[in-house]
Amino acid sequence: MEITNVRVRKIAKEGKMKAVASVTLDDEFVVHDIKVIEGDKGLFIAMPSKKATDGEYRDIAHPINSSVRERWQREIIKAYEEALLSPDEVVGD
Repeated sequence: MEITNVRVRKIAKEGKMKAVASVTLDDEFVVHDIKVIEGDKGLFIAMPSKKATDGEYRDIAHPINSSVRERWQREIIKAYEEALLSPDEVVGD
C-alpha cells in the first residue's frame, strides 16, 4: 500500500497542534484528521481518535507496525515542513 498523496492544513493559533493532515493510499482510500503535534522531542503525528466512555482516547485508524507508522510520520512531517514555506492554507496534490 503506497501513500499517493498527503494534504496538510496549517493551524494558525498558538498551541502544540501545528497542522491537520489527510493521507491518501493507492489513490483509493483516505485517512483524515491526522494531527501534527509539537512535542518536547520534536514533531510527531497523532492518528484520528475518539473519546471512549471511560474518558480515554482510542485511535480510529492507525498503522499496524512501527515501520509503517514511521513512514507515515516522515511523509506527513515532510509535507508540513513544505507547507510552512507556502502561503497557501492547504498543501498537497
